Amino acid sequence: MLEDQPILKVDHVRKYFSAKRHHIVKAVDDVSFSIGRGRTLGLVGESGCGKSTLGKCILKLQPVTQGTIFFKGQAIEEFKGDRGEEYRKGVQAVFQDPYGSLNPRMRVGEIIEEPLFVHKVSPKKERRRRVEELIEKVGLKPDHLRRFPHEFSGGQRQRICIARALSLNPQMIVLDEPVSALDVSIQAQILNLLMDLKEEFQLTYLFISHALSVVEHISDVVAVMYLGRIVETAPSEVIFKDARHPYTKALLSAVLNPNPEGPKPGFVLEGDVGESQAAADACRFLDRCPNSVADCRVKEPVLREVGAGHHLACFIS
Repeated sequence: MLEDQPILKVDHVRKYFSAKRHHIVKAVDDVSFSIGRGRTLGLVGESGCGKSTLGKCILKLQPVTQGTIFFKGQAIEEFKGDRGEEYRKGVQAVFQDPYGSLNPRMRVGEIIEEPLFVHKVSPKKERRRRVEELIEKVGLKPDHLRRFPHEFSGGQRQRICIARALSLNPQMIVLDEPVSALDVSIQAQILNLLMDLKEEFQLTYLFISHALSVVEHISDVVAVMYLGRIVETAPSEVIFKDARHPYTKALLSAVLNPNPEGPKPGFVLEGDVGESQAAADACRFLDRCPNSVADCRVKEPVLREVGAGHHLACFIS
């Protein structure tokens, strides 16, 4: 039975970068959420909203500017030495570009075995047995282990990346746009594979995507991010039936509807996520919102509870 306490807690995390002329880019700006054991949180937003930066902070690939990330109740910034190694084994990643994630000079068997070798897990014979089990778990064949990455399709390469991520028996996987580079039919196969593996190994996922349609069936909870902040979060079924934030509604409107007689989009987003000219203390969605009110121009809304597990940062909803 899964434990109730969150396996990951992000507590008021900020990640700022210095840019030209002393300008500060607030890639992640006061973000908080938690993920329960065995659950999937879908983190959604346009490119440039800070999703991947937050994922890198969780993976300890980048330090946070402020705030704390907890893993199983302990701050990850305190993980040094052996504890740091255990964290790297416990939290793995699958990235967007499966070809760029694989060493073209290594055979598939070596790629999947490498984490086991680096972390000195098991004798060589047991490592090879583990690699053969994993390649079959992700839907490939043992003879594929002797091939090189360029001999596979994009979907097959992503399966190899997933097998490598599973090699160290992680408790959590950060999935950063894992299907966005794949054809739609292959996306469905990979998503189904991820759901099956989650059930079998009791995994926890942080699933990062720019498309709400992708996270609909795999996520238990969805958090919508805009310009470094969470603007709405709710159980998956609530987001798709009762989205409140104009940005969330715009993302839902962007989902293609195969039925020409179906509902028309509410409104189409104009401009770019990085082009906001709003004042620093105004709502950061102000320039692109069709229904802004006076409060939006003078202060930024904060997340408040509007229903069971449903939080919203908006004045007009």
